[in-house]
Amino acid sequence: MERQSPPFTAFIYACALLLTAVILAPVVWLFVMSISSAADLSAKPLNWWPDEIDLSRYGLLLTTLENTAGAAFVASLFNSLKVAGMATLAAIAVAIPSAWAVSRTPTVSWSLYAVIATYMLPPVALAVPLYMGLATLGLLNSVFGLALVYLTILAPFTTWLLKSGFDSIPKEIESAAMIDGARLDQILRLITLPLAAPVMATSALFAFLLAWDEFFYALLFTSDLRAKTLTVAIADLAGGRVSDYGLIATAGVLAALPPVLIGLIMQKALISGLTSGGVKG
Repeated sequence: MERQSPPFTAFIYACALLLTAVILAPVVWLFVMSISSAADLSAKPLNWWPDEIDLSRYGLLLTTLENTAGAAFVASLFNSLKVAGMATLAAIAVAIPSAWAVSRTPTVSWSLYAVIATYMLPPVALAVPLYMGLATLGLLNSVFGLALVYLTILAPFTTWLLKSGFDSIPKEIESAAMIDGARLDQILRLITLPLAAPVMATSALFAFLLAWDEFFYALLFTSDLRAKTLTVAIADLAGGRVSDYGLIATAGVLAALPPVLIGLIMQKALISGLTSGGVKG
């Protein structure tokens, strides 16, 4: 390999550090706000680090006492986990056969691109028909109904991602298994899906993140704690005349933890999927 000059190596590391700082700075400041007192947040000049660390807001939001901000936050947290989880699982279940069919039958690939074209429509254009459909089915203000709406968003996206994974798997492997007498379900279960495990993990991760961060439909189709998600609950914290910015920052920190933990878990699964089978036994 060609050895890089020390100045160029230093430049690369400097750019990487700069990029890391730009990405992490908002997250670090969000955490600093969450542990700062109201006096520190309103001080002039601004205190970049609080004089006294205040963790009371975390206890306030994680309490389960009835009719408190914490009870509403915790209920919304579990609603978000349910909605994002159900929507992700349903999207993957729909995307696997759809992506495989489009990948192995190029003549019908136009159907996938036609469905993806719906992403060009603004969400507000679909709000009325979706609202009427949920109202007809009696699924307004329902976790299941919101997950069904999210499925319409996630299914085309996950299908497109999975198609790229199936395209990289040689068709000859499936043909050889078919010649040996394997059924279609056996080919998918024993050959194709294990080889596509990395892209499946990536698709599930991105689908979960999209569902977790969605706000517009959650705001329109939910009205109380039976289905209200975390994004709407955080917006409610900022809806009063006097907003506690430290409390909003605390909610943001807590809301970011589940996706981060799931991302770390899925990252390990992704690395495992990429390395498994790399050495022929």
